[in-house]
Amino acid sequence: MLIKNQIIRNEGIRMIKVAPSILSADYVNLQKDIEKVEKAGAPYLHIDVMDGTFVPSISYGPGFVKAIRPITNMVLDVHLMVESPEHILPMFIDAGADIIGVQVEATQHIHRALQIIKNGGVKAEVVINPGTPVAMIEPVLHMVDQVLVMTVNPGFGGQKFLPETVDKIAQLNAIKEEKGYNFDIEVDGGVNDKTVVDCYKAGATVAVAGSYVFNAEDPSERIKALEDATK
Repeated sequence: MLIKNQIIRNEGIRMIKVAPSILSADYVNLQKDIEKVEKAGAPYLHIDVMDGTFVPSISYGPGFVKAIRPITNMVLDVHLMVESPEHILPMFIDAGADIIGVQVEATQHIHRALQIIKNGGVKAEVVINPGTPVAMIEPVLHMVDQVLVMTVNPGFGGQKFLPETVDKIAQLNAIKEEKGYNFDIEVDGGVNDKTVVDCYKAGATVAVAGSYVFNAEDPSERIKALEDATK
């Protein structure tokens, strides 16, 4: 349920920006899958980096990001699910990431981590898990270009959307409006053409979609469905 009086619709924003997550892509045909979603008009490509410590799974490193950079013009939206990410941030900056997100729960030095990203000429994102209150990131909201609200617990694709996380989107949007901040609000987890609607109405501007897009026979139809649902 959305927080009463905190729903601020995306006035003037035509539709949500879709960020297909390659965690759900076909790795054998990865370049083809990337080309499909780029041709369909998706502006972002979401890359989940997992270290096996902060989350149970292990995925990609900076070399993976570097290999993808030359084959697409999409914004490379890199989400680090990594303990103490400040130590590896320079490698992902050098690899060609356009946006780097760090989990507030993964570091004791969130200000330092965000500053490293910004000093590298990359857009900085702070990420919160479903169980983390918005108050935890409020002190750094003036620093960021994007906030990622996890709408499932991180680490695995294909999970069910947690509707209670929509309240966090509304809270963030209220702060954004009150303070005059200019960050995007991104959502990730269980996103489809139904769940994206409440997220968008609450203030989300970017939607990560993995299995919903890449498990479809025609990913372009799913991208269009997300856009159409938020027009």
